[in-house]
Amino acid sequence: MNFEFATATRIVFGPGRMVEAGPIAAGWGRRVLLVRGSAAGRSDRLVQILRNAGVEVLHHPVVREPTLDDAHAGADVAREAGVQGIIAFGGGSVLDAGKAIAALATNPGPPLRFVEVIGEAQPLNADPLPVLAIPTTAGTGAEVTRNAVLASPKHQVKVSLRSPRMLPRVALVDPDLTLDLPPALTASTGLDAITQLLEALVSVRGNPLTELLCRDGLVRAVSALPRAFSHGDDRAARADMALAALYGGLALANAGLGAVHGFAGPIGGRFPAAHGAVCAALLAPVTAANLEALQRRDPDGPGLLRYAEVRWLGR
Repeated sequence: MNFEFATATRIVFGPGRMVEAGPIAAGWGRRVLLVRGSAAGRSDRLVQILRNAGVEVLHHPVVREPTLDDAHAGADVAREAGVQGIIAFGGGSVLDAGKAIAALATNPGPPLRFVEVIGEAQPLNADPLPVLAIPTTAGTGAEVTRNAVLASPKHQVKVSLRSPRMLPRVALVDPDLTLDLPPALTASTGLDAITQLLEALVSVRGNPLTELLCRDGLVRAVSALPRAFSHGDDRAARADMALAALYGGLALANAGLGAVHGFAGPIGGRFPAAHGAVCAALLAPVTAANLEALQRRDPDGPGLLRYAEVRWLGR
């Protein structure tokens, strides 16, 4: 029963709550860097909310999955403009870009100094700029995680910039922002959420809090995803998916993930495939391999019991 649980300083959840972004950002200063996706129109309402609160908005679009060089360039922009905070508005890639930019803005130097696997994995010496993370998809839970996934085309791999300091200051989850997601994106991001919830549930690093989040999140996601896919305007289904994705982020940030994501990183670094689709393709065979290994190595351990709890997933 010894465990720790860390997450964003504040979580704001609910339909229509994007209006609170203005007062939150104004509390940090008068100039922010808006890290957003390539479709500028999606952030128009957010920009107006920020301006109404007296906040100057500098735009920094992310047009692809962020690379080490992208994060480095964004940090230079933030530093030179003297912004007081980062607003990350978009899917998981955009949120990760925002967190990485906030970290590198106050910890200058080549990103390889800080990233894992291909870099030196040095700790951050200074707190990042404050981040307000606003997801527009329901999958990664990146609004409450302490890492940013960055691609290195040179090494053909995706790696993490990771630090407890990188938890967003505020995670603002407004399910209404996902109402216009097309079915394919709804499916791939939703399957990522389901994969994360299952992997965190059976993780050896799990604890009572992460287990509660994963159990409830899986029930919500498995019920809501087909409805959100077929009827994108189903607000109840969208809210359940947004909550399940949030749960997944909370759980993985504290319990970790498993082999599905271990394989998905290098696969995503080599091929232009949607991360959630890769996870979905890997989930069944990896789960089968895990079950076989547990039955052989630890037949009386908790791992098989946790898998048994969710055997209804395969029906």
